[in-house]
Amino acid sequence: MIPMSWYLIFSAALFCIGLYGVLSRKNSVAILMGVELMLNSANINLLTFWHYYSQIRHEPQMGGLVFTAIVFAVAAAETAVGLALIISAYRRRQNIIASDLTELKG
Repeated sequence: MIPMSWYLIFSAALFCIGLYGVLSRKNSVAILMGVELMLNSANINLLTFWHYYSQIRHEPQMGGLVFTAIVFAVAAAETAVGLALIISAYRRRQNIIASDLTELKG
């Protein structure tokens, strides 16, 4: 059996990679990918704690799986809306660099 600390270290590393991607990239699509990595690390945490808690209680609990499904649904919606905004901005300005898209003027 793999110790819980390994999952948490992996999740923290994945979150840090996603955070680095969000903070260091200028491309909007790369920023969106970093956010998705951070959401996936949160899913790993939820599933890790759910798995170990259900082993301690010796009864099936569905809370961790439900939370993970909700996070997946939110991530899918966030990706759809984010990509729609990026495509719209690209059509208007022919550019998807995040620092150039800060103006609200058309």
